Amino acid sequence: MPSYFILVPILLPVIVGILLLIFPIEDAKKRNICIEIVVVLNTILVLWLLTHRPTESFYMFSLGARLPLTLNIDGLSMFFGGLVACLWPLASLYAFEYMKHEERVNTFMAFYTITYGVTLGVAFAGNIITMYLFYECLTMVTLPLVIHTMTREARKATRQYLYYMIGGTAFAFIAIVFYSLFCNDIAFVLGGNLNLAAISNHMDIALLVYVFGFFGFGVKAAIFPFHGWLPAASVAPTPVTALLHAVAVVKSGAFAIMRLTYYCFGTETLHGTWAQVVVLIAALITITYGSTLGVRETHFKRRLAYSTISNLSYILLAVATMSPLGLIAGLSHMAVHAIMKISAFFCAGAVMHQTEKNYIYELDGLGFEMPVTFMALFISGLSLMGMPLFAGFVSKWNIVHALLEHESMIGYISVLVLLYSGLMTGIYMLTIIVRAWFPHVGYHKDLVEEFRDPNWLMKGPLVIFSVLTVVIGFYAQPLLDFIQKIAVGIY
Repeated sequence: MPSYFILVPILLPVIVGILLLIFPIEDAKKRNICIEIVVVLNTILVLWLLTHRPTESFYMFSLGARLPLTLNIDGLSMFFGGLVACLWPLASLYAFEYMKHEERVNTFMAFYTITYGVTLGVAFAGNIITMYLFYECLTMVTLPLVIHTMTREARKATRQYLYYMIGGTAFAFIAIVFYSLFCNDIAFVLGGNLNLAAISNHMDIALLVYVFGFFGFGVKAAIFPFHGWLPAASVAPTPVTALLHAVAVVKSGAFAIMRLTYYCFGTETLHGTWAQVVVLIAALITITYGSTLGVRETHFKRRLAYSTISNLSYILLAVATMSPLGLIAGLSHMAVHAIMKISAFFCAGAVMHQTEKNYIYELDGLGFEMPVTFMALFISGLSLMGMPLFAGFVSKWNIVHALLEHESMIGYISVLVLLYSGLMTGIYMLTIIVRAWFPHVGYHKDLVEEFRDPNWLMKGPLVIFSVLTVVIGFYAQPLLDFIQKIAVGIY
């Protein structure tokens, strides 16, 4: 297949989104049908491209000597691109119903669609320069989504989001410049592509630059202490928070760190160094912090946001083991977390959409009136806890295996931190379920009996994600086999 086909699924959603901004479709039904056709078609294109991937990269143009902009599909691209492509059509269906009574829906759906293409650009980038440009474009196209409601809180959250991303950009840019100057070839190569002879006398500087890059890209992955934008962004409409917390933005941050660690600097360069210890400790602090704050938070979506902060650092912790098994564990949790967290956010959104209730103490008795929604949340919660027979157990087991393989004190401490986090997850997820199904004394049924589950545009994705969570829990081997081939370089 010609390599320029890689550009098609990136450009198609972007062009359609821009056309939607220029030529708005006021009829909601026609607009939704048009967008869903484009999104589904684009997903089919991506899946076809991944099964018939070009053998060569696609050169677009150059920004200067040693700075080509290229697209390429390797194993990691296949994984992230496929994950995004499979989740987006269902997320769009949910957004159609959720946003039905909101203002400026045309603009919202335009940027929502553009974000699909830009996220695929991050996935299919052939080198760190190309990835960085798409990565920054992702910030720009998601800003209108965060500020969509135009409330005071939304404007404040958008400013905070922008400031954090600008700071992260500066740190990441240092790593990109260093790597561009001291690499053998700027293209992504599993195992890294640094010119070790050129930096042999400046290894501490190289390690410091890697740490800068880790924290720079880690801003999108909500690494402590650069996590504050994520709970604040919960003021955005639920389709956006699900997009930010489960699919596009935060996963792009984790994906970029994987590229930086395994495909740029290389694990042989980093393993056993002080830089590895620093990033391991940062991930552990973030896991502990996110889990603890999740228990204390009473706002439904913000509690899930703290859960996201914690779970993203599960991925970074696995990556920081600097081993093939760590990459397998990180990728498996990236996939599993995307499914179970988008399901959890969609449950929160369904509750808010149907009842206008935002806080956990307002959920008494809703489980009886919205059984599908809260059963989906229950399944998501069990998976987030890491219960056996659910998808979360599969990825967390792999993370523990990678940490024990590390055979170090920090590895053993990390396992204890994961156990603590699992306990906290059980508390902050199951207390929601208990509220919904076992209301407190004095609860008045007549206050909630008018509420019902949403229609199938919102309920359908919840059911599908719940089924996937259970299926992966029982039969994860095909997913793990695919990821293992990525980790050893077969793809």
